[in-house]
Amino acid sequence: MRAGERRMLLLIGDGLVTIIALVIALYFWAQGDAWLNFSWEFLDQRVPTWFILLPIVWIILLIELYDVRRANNRSDTLRGIALAAGIGMIAYLLFFFVAEDPLPRRGVAGFVLAAFVLELGWRMLYIRIFTAPQFMRRVLIVGAGRAGSTLLQHLRQIYPAPFHVVGFIDDDPSKIGQEVEGVKVMGGGSDLLTIIEREYISDLIFAITGEMNSVTFHALLKAREQGIEVSTFSSVYEELLGRVPISLLQSDWILRSFVDQAHANAFYDLAKRLLDLLGGLVGCLGMLIVLPFVALATLLDSGFPLFYSQERLGLYGKPYKIYKFRTMVRDAEKDGRARPASENDERVTGVGRFLRRSHLDELPQFFNVLVGDMSLVGPRAERPQLIEKFQDKIPFYRARLFVKPGLTGWAQINFGYAWNIDTNTIKQEYDLYYIKHRNLVLDVIILVRTVSTVFGLKGR
Repeated sequence: MRAGERRMLLLIGDGLVTIIALVIALYFWAQGDAWLNFSWEFLDQRVPTWFILLPIVWIILLIELYDVRRANNRSDTLRGIALAAGIGMIAYLLFFFVAEDPLPRRGVAGFVLAAFVLELGWRMLYIRIFTAPQFMRRVLIVGAGRAGSTLLQHLRQIYPAPFHVVGFIDDDPSKIGQEVEGVKVMGGGSDLLTIIEREYISDLIFAITGEMNSVTFHALLKAREQGIEVSTFSSVYEELLGRVPISLLQSDWILRSFVDQAHANAFYDLAKRLLDLLGGLVGCLGMLIVLPFVALATLLDSGFPLFYSQERLGLYGKPYKIYKFRTMVRDAEKDGRARPASENDERVTGVGRFLRRSHLDELPQFFNVLVGDMSLVGPRAERPQLIEKFQDKIPFYRARLFVKPGLTGWAQINFGYAWNIDTNTIKQEYDLYYIKHRNLVLDVIILVRTVSTVFGLKGR
C-alpha cells in the first residue's frame, strides 16, 4: 500500500473514530441533563453547532500524524494523540473563561476522553497490521551506485521500514553477486523480469544517474506494462524523508525541473498573504501581552537593549531588518564576524535560553510578517554574509530566495538549528522540498507542528 493510500485509510479511520467519540460524548452529556436526556429535543435545543464540528477540529490537530513515517511509529503516534488532546483542552479552557454563555464541560470532556482512547486504539491497530511484513512492498533498486546505496543508507534509519528491499539490479558485471550496504546485487537489466517474477516484486526504484543500458530501459517499460510500480530515486527520497537529494542532482536540475515546479498559483499567493496578515495581527497582539514580562526578566538578567535587529535577505535577495527579543549577551559579535547560533551557544543569556526554547524570542518577527518582509511559513531568514559563505559550498543554496523567508518552516520543524556545512546542507534539502511542494495544506501542517514544538519547548 502506497503512502497516498495509507493517508486516505488513516483519514477514513480517524473520521469513523471521531464520529463514534462524538456520539459517546453527546450521550454522556445528555445523562447529566435531567430535563431532556438523550433525545432529538436535547440535540436540537442544547447542542450548539460548534460542538458537532469537534471531529473536524480533532482531525486538524492530528494533521502531523498523516505523515506516514510518524503514523508507523508508536511513540510518535502516542505523542501526537496526547498533544492533540492537550491542545484541545487548553483551547477549550481559554474559551471557557472568556465566553459569556456557559459551555458544556461534560460534553467536551467526554469527547476528548473518548477520542483519545478510540484514536489510540485505532492507530495502534493500524501500526500492528500495516507494518507487518505481509503488507510491505517488495522492492528492487535499479542501480547499485551512489544514488542506490545512499537511498538504502537512509532507509536503514527509518523504523519501521517503509518497504522491504529485496535486492539491486546493476549492469556492471563486476557488481553482480556482490553486496551493497548488505543487500545483494541480484543481476543485470536482462535478468530484471525474471527476478521480478521469482521474488514477487511489487515496486522498482530507478536509481541510475548516468546513461542507462537499452536492455534495462526496455525491461523497465515491460515491467511497468505488467503493473509493477516504477519510481525514481529522487521521488522516493522526497516521499520518505521530506527532503530533496541535492548532493545527487545534476547541476542543471534547478532549471530543468525545480523552477517550473516551484511556481505557485495566484490563488495560493493571495491566500498565503491573507493568512500572513491574520497571523501577523494575532502574533503582534501576543507580543504586546508578553512584552512586560519579557522586558522585566531581560532587564534584570542582562540589562538593555530589549530588542535586537539584524539584516537578512528576503524574497529575491532583497535586504530587510529582522526583529527579535535579545537572547545573547551584548556585543555577541563584537569582532564583526557572522556566526550562526550553535546548540549550546555560550553567548546566550539565562533568560535568552528560555526565550529560545519557548520561541518567545521570535514574537517581534510577527511585525516583519505583517509588513510583508516575511511569511508565517518559509525557509529560515539568513544573513547576507552566511548566504555568501554557504552558496559556494551547498548546492542550489540561493534557491531559498525564491520565496519569502518564514517565521517557521519545513526545515525548522524537521531538523532545528544547523551549525556547520553538513547540517546546513540537510536543512537546505528540507527548504527546497518546501519550495517545490508548497501549498496551503503543507503550510497548515507546518503551523500545527510548530505549535507542538513550542509546547514541547524544543527550541534552542
